[in-house]
Amino acid sequence: MGFWMISRLKLILSNKDYRRILDNLMSLTGIQLVQYLLPLVTFPYLTRVLGPANFGRVAFAVAFIGYFQILTDYGFNLSATREISINRDDLSQVSKIYSSVMVTKTILMFLTFILMLVIISSFERFRGDPLLYIFTFGLVVGSVLFPVWFFQGIERMRYISILRILSSLIYTALIFIIVRGPKDYLYVPLVNSIGFIVVGVYSQHIVRKEFKVKFLKPKLQDIKRQLVEGWHLFISTLAISLYTTSNRFILGLLVNNTTLGYYAVAEDITRALQGLISPIGQAIYPYFSRIQAEDRERAKMELKKMVIIIGIVTFIFSILLVFAAPLIIRLLAGPLYIESIPLLQVLVFIIFAIGVNNILGIQGLVSFGYKEKFTRIVLFAGIVHLGLLIGLVLVVGSLGAAIAVVATEIFIGIIEYIILKRMGVL
Repeated sequence: MGFWMISRLKLILSNKDYRRILDNLMSLTGIQLVQYLLPLVTFPYLTRVLGPANFGRVAFAVAFIGYFQILTDYGFNLSATREISINRDDLSQVSKIYSSVMVTKTILMFLTFILMLVIISSFERFRGDPLLYIFTFGLVVGSVLFPVWFFQGIERMRYISILRILSSLIYTALIFIIVRGPKDYLYVPLVNSIGFIVVGVYSQHIVRKEFKVKFLKPKLQDIKRQLVEGWHLFISTLAISLYTTSNRFILGLLVNNTTLGYYAVAEDITRALQGLISPIGQAIYPYFSRIQAEDRERAKMELKKMVIIIGIVTFIFSILLVFAAPLIIRLLAGPLYIESIPLLQVLVFIIFAIGVNNILGIQGLVSFGYKEKFTRIVLFAGIVHLGLLIGLVLVVGSLGAAIAVVATEIFIGIIEYIILKRMGVL
């Protein structure tokens, strides 16, 4: 048995594709570990220094600006990644794709900034804190400058790892230097934005210097093509936001900042834990996109294996976290956030649901060419979730938001599985 395992390991390591996936997985896991371990240093500090109300205020701003980030990403993190992956050996084509995507994202960024200014000057909920939203918009600028989709497409995730670690280090250092009390809550998004923008600018330098990518003025038809290519993925991403980003945003419209602060703490911890799983999907997406085009039957076999492995690992992980939730809240957030414990105990099952959904949805439906079906599923689920979210929040408060998002993710996974089974993929 031991000899078989050693032989199998040698076979895997000798395979160029598997070695690249392993390298990318290790790099992305490194990103997540540092990206979420460093905030574990600042997170307890911010929850205690800002207090639940101001922590909730910042969380609401990030959720609001998250919509503009979705608009500027426009599905390019999948559509452009796929294009770069397929054409990565053709430098002129890569330069053409890169230039057209960057110009398109920049245009979208300016349009969304104008839209944000109109909203915050028109509604009372936003009018009282305009600087909070303007400072937070820096996250959108940094996201546009940092071409994650390019590094994923050429399967060089190590660069993403290094740059995101740099961003986290800048953020961590400045938080302790600048944020001293509850009134300094405005500096939290400002510091975060500075880190993102600095890293984004430096990433542009890497793309040109290390990969010899040149900026080619795109034609109007190139921009239109990118918008068409990313359309279904953009709609699906927007729909996904209805049951991810929207939870915090809609909850913030229905409850006070303190209650939102309790929910935000539980959700932030869940996202940090979820970040330990998400590198798997990011690392294997370019691989699945390629082998699906080369050997469809092999891709089906790999997909079945991944569903089983990820499903078992994430479910066990979620169960363990239910029992660990009280200790986690006390250690990371402090005694003021005891009300976050039941919220965390529900939200941890997102780790299981999203882990499986990523394999079924992105690696399954999207990689196998069923983008439209994937879009319809998440769009329908997003609409249903909004009604479920508002109804449950009005009945049981913030716990309703936690229940709604977990229920929606499980529902999506069931539908994706049924469709893949019918299409003969699973």
